[in-house]
Amino acid sequence: MLTRRHIRAKVMQSVYAMQQSQSQDLDKELKFLQNSANEMENLYLLLMALLTELHSLAVNQYEVAQKKYLATPTDKLLHQKMKDNELLSLIATNEMLQKAIADAHINFWNIQEEYVRTLYKRIVESDTYQAYSKQKASFEADKKFLIEIFEEFIAPDEGLYEYIEDYNLTWMDDFPIVNTFIVREFKNLRPNPPEKYFTPPLYNNSEEKEFLVDLLKKTALNDAKLKSFVEDKLTNWDKERVAVLDLILLKMAICEFLHFPSIPVKVTINEYLELAKEYSTAKSSLFINGVLNVVHKELSEKELIKKIGRGLL
Repeated sequence: MLTRRHIRAKVMQSVYAMQQSQSQDLDKELKFLQNSANEMENLYLLLMALLTELHSLAVNQYEVAQKKYLATPTDKLLHQKMKDNELLSLIATNEMLQKAIADAHINFWNIQEEYVRTLYKRIVESDTYQAYSKQKASFEADKKFLIEIFEEFIAPDEGLYEYIEDYNLTWMDDFPIVNTFIVREFKNLRPNPPEKYFTPPLYNNSEEKEFLVDLLKKTALNDAKLKSFVEDKLTNWDKERVAVLDLILLKMAICEFLHFPSIPVKVTINEYLELAKEYSTAKSSLFINGVLNVVHKELSEKELIKKIGRGLL
């Protein structure tokens, strides 16, 4: 779930926080960083809990409609497609997922009933749902519909975003990543998935978890040395006007050059250019690219870059 780019972004934010607060307490920042990463999993569970509540409401509304004496056939069938959606049913009945939600104490939607009802009403009254209701039942149709409503009604919802922002500030950056992951998870889903499908690990492997910690440690502990590789490359730049984040990204990239032998230099440069485009100024990627290429050449000539594996330089 947690990509290397997102790991780098989280480390960047931690380095920035330490610099702004002038804190030397690395252990405290490491703890905050790891908690921030773990919270991403809770955000995923929160969104899956929302889908669970939407399915529960569909079941309830369908049962209520069947008991209404004056309900029309259309009224009685309005909620059936939502109730019978196979993907929603898989989410709602997945024991591992529901246990994870319960253990994390992350299902707040039972006390946000009005929000769930409003969202549900928007969905069932939409053209998307009306078109889906007329389709022949199939797993692929159910999957396509759930992806559509997630992208159309849930991911861009301002009310949901405000709720997330109020509850946990670190979720603001995580929200697009988790949304993208969920959509990809749905697209890759096949009938009869394994029980653990909806409880993916936060890290792809142990190396990713170590990378999170090591990148912050090695960047923070080697700050002065990393900064020295950058300063003399700024002769044509006003040092006071160089963006704070640009300097942090440069130090992190050079740290990867020197202390992460398994990561190719080209990968490092490309990753930090993308982070610069997303988090810093309009001209940052051009500036960072220029500096990193000069630093890479200098370090290579001094034989300070030691990469393991073929084609890593």
